Amino acid sequence: MKIAVTSKGTTLDDEIDPRFGRAPYILIIDTESLVVEALDNSENVNAFKGAGIQAATMVADKGAEVLLTGYCGPNAFKTVQAAGMKVVNDISGTVRQVVETFVKGDVTYSEDANVDGHW
Repeated sequence: MKIAVTSKGTTLDDEIDPRFGRAPYILIIDTESLVVEALDNSENVNAFKGAGIQAATMVADKGAEVLLTGYCGPNAFKTVQAAGMKVVNDISGTVRQVVETFVKGDVTYSEDANVDGHW
């Protein structure tokens, strides 16, 4: 299974970035092999608006089935759901820790955004 995790860096040992749309990197991780594809999200970091929607589209295009992040706003959440992905909010720690927790099944899928929209 492919999952997407927001990160401050490009490896499993980097810290989670709690921001979905404005995280510097979004890692696409194969949960069986732990192969990581780092997506550079720098174009969205300073975007005037629409960062979450653009990030959601990028992640969906890579085939991720689940997004693990700290905070996901309403527009990004709707876009992720429309792409058929599930969301796990309120994560923290390193990417490796979060992936291990996910693989064990110790996560709760979110039913809605956990921050208000900016606009």
